[in-house]
Amino acid sequence: MPRFRALLLIASLSLPSPLLSADEIALVGYSPSSSQTEREWEAKFRAIPDPANIREFMRRLSARPHHVGSPYDKDNAAWILARFKEWGFDAHIETFDVLFPTPKVRLLEMVEPAKFTAKLDEPALAVDPTSNQKSEQLPTYNAYSIDGDVVAPLVFVNYGLPEDYEKLDRLGISVKGMIVIAKYYHSWRGVKAKVAAEHGAIGCLIYSEPQDDGYTPDNVFPLGPMRNPEGVQRGSVMDFASSSPGDPLTPGVGATPDAKRLPLKEAKSITKIPVLPISYGDAQPLLAKLAGPMAPAEWRGSLPISYHVGPGPAKVHLKVEFNWDIKPVYDVIAKIPGSSAPEQWIIRGNHHDAWVNGAEDPVSGQSALLEEARAFGELLRQGWKPHRTIIYAAWDGEEPMLLGSTEWAEAHADDLRLHAAVYINTDSNDRGLLSLEGSHSLEQFINAVARDVEDPETKLTVWQRLQLSKIAQAKSAEERKELRQRADLRIGALGSGTDYTAFIDHLGIASLNLEYGGEDEQGIYHSIYDDFYWYTHFSDTDFVYGRAMAQTGGTSVMRLADAEVLPFDFVDFADTVQKYTEELERLLADRQEAIRERNQQLDEGVFKATLDPRRPTLPPPREDVPPHLNFAPLRNACDSLARSAEHYRQALSHRQAALSEVSAAWLRALNQMLIESERTLTNDDGLPRRPWYKNLLEAPGVYTGYEPKTIPGVREGIEQKRYGEAEQEIVRVAKALEAESSLIESAAQTLEQPTR
Repeated sequence: MPRFRALLLIASLSLPSPLLSADEIALVGYSPSSSQTEREWEAKFRAIPDPANIREFMRRLSARPHHVGSPYDKDNAAWILARFKEWGFDAHIETFDVLFPTPKVRLLEMVEPAKFTAKLDEPALAVDPTSNQKSEQLPTYNAYSIDGDVVAPLVFVNYGLPEDYEKLDRLGISVKGMIVIAKYYHSWRGVKAKVAAEHGAIGCLIYSEPQDDGYTPDNVFPLGPMRNPEGVQRGSVMDFASSSPGDPLTPGVGATPDAKRLPLKEAKSITKIPVLPISYGDAQPLLAKLAGPMAPAEWRGSLPISYHVGPGPAKVHLKVEFNWDIKPVYDVIAKIPGSSAPEQWIIRGNHHDAWVNGAEDPVSGQSALLEEARAFGELLRQGWKPHRTIIYAAWDGEEPMLLGSTEWAEAHADDLRLHAAVYINTDSNDRGLLSLEGSHSLEQFINAVARDVEDPETKLTVWQRLQLSKIAQAKSAEERKELRQRADLRIGALGSGTDYTAFIDHLGIASLNLEYGGEDEQGIYHSIYDDFYWYTHFSDTDFVYGRAMAQTGGTSVMRLADAEVLPFDFVDFADTVQKYTEELERLLADRQEAIRERNQQLDEGVFKATLDPRRPTLPPPREDVPPHLNFAPLRNACDSLARSAEHYRQALSHRQAALSEVSAAWLRALNQMLIESERTLTNDDGLPRRPWYKNLLEAPGVYTGYEPKTIPGVREGIEQKRYGEAEQEIVRVAKALEAESSLIESAAQTLEQPTR
């Protein structure tokens, strides 16, 4: 089918001439002849994925609850293994033994000023055939909450973020010795428990606010897609961002049978206080009995109550106890050996475990991955062979906190550092726009892939649709100008929350995370209603975006696996690092100005003059203005990076026509340099106070969890007022970028040298 394609010429940032057809534009990293062959195989590949297969895979995998340690989780792993083998992969299951707590006691009751006992239950619905599998469903709970039995007054803390506690301070309210109730969203749930404990709370409740994912956005399930009054979001509250994801008892090493395990009391990622998720049906009676100051306007939700912050008079009793069991996780690993560069690996993963039936999370992504694999099986029978080794992984234990992928990556760390070129991840998949996140050295590459996949609804390319949607949503003329003129759309940085984490954050393996979505309203996340019935009524009902994901993921894998030179590009990378550096300088300047202004208003008596005596608040504290930081090392490193990046792009362009003539040894040496480019951004000492996270350019935020922090050592140093540390991190990051620049320069020089 003819499509608009705007693949980049390697030698230029401009779009190709409209006089050239797509097939005349050589793919990055390919000679002209191999580029044409690759396009032909890719076209055959993209014609294979069938929505009917994806639907059937989902129906089968989500038929029963399949959390870690459940019979159907093991059964699914065996079924996936059989499919990989059927399609011609060399496949096996790797098992790891991990700590996976499940609840044995859950009690929440209001003891004053009225009696109320929370239901803590999601009822089966007659129209939803799998919602009645009660004996197999995990109850509603937060994994890796500590055991606890506490009674205390309740305090409403909005989303439970650090800035929310600053507002409570100004209201004169302390949560020390209290139980807090926070809304889901705007940060990862484990951060809410972490921040509550840091402020002295002794327990934490997290509820789903209908304004966010209940009846305010749309009708509730089963009439609509949103969370009903009894719906609860299960989930992990492991403090992974401050320590590490994976098995809490074997941090940093694979949870194999011979691994040395920590005692439970020494596990750093377990919460410090008991935590329990609840529905808004159970939350409303508790919130309705709070008094004290009215909540700030932006804190108030859509429940039919007045939102007060407390403390009390509502006093609650929270009790949770867990079975602290060791359970197996089953990673399904399938391989297609490379024909000419088998020592270089392209890894593609999606997890198969769920909190309950998990049709949307994760089976929508896992089903697309399986259809990709089936399509590759078809190509193998037609005679296609990848140059590099392709590894497909169906991870287990992602939901509790990336258990299967992290343990596999830690167990195979030495081999992965030596062989892994790129990791491509998916998780959930829905209907709408393509989301692109990943290593910025892959930005040009994944933009090119997106130009070759058709959007099922508009028949534009998914790249065109994404670009035009971003233009429509842009908030400034400057942003719209960049979207129209920059050759590639910017891709997001990676934080955490899914299975790429160990690859990019710990091992320094260039990674991508792909997903379609944005057109569905979702209120069934981590509930019993995330099932085949919900998905086939309210999400990608025709599974055409499942096919688009299979086409996108598979094209990415094939193009990486077959390229003579790995299609890394560093011009976009250098541009993005420059942008991150400018953001850091602006962050510091804005904080300096804000604190100067606040201190001046304190001197002028502004807060006293504007105080409403009927709603008294305390003035904010006076702070020292942040000191000047020397960003010169970072700026100089950015300049070096930009020069070497452009040199590499030009050198590859000049060598491109002759790539098919060079020796395998020469290509192997060049590609090894490129593989090392993401490793160079890591540091063995890791980030401050969290050594497991070794990537200096991007990481999950300590107080954001899933969301990324770019140049995190410097950024969080400024945000957390550790200015001396931020200054040290500037120097450390600059050294890593200088090393990166030197590596890129060496690769450019290699391209310019004679090969015979």
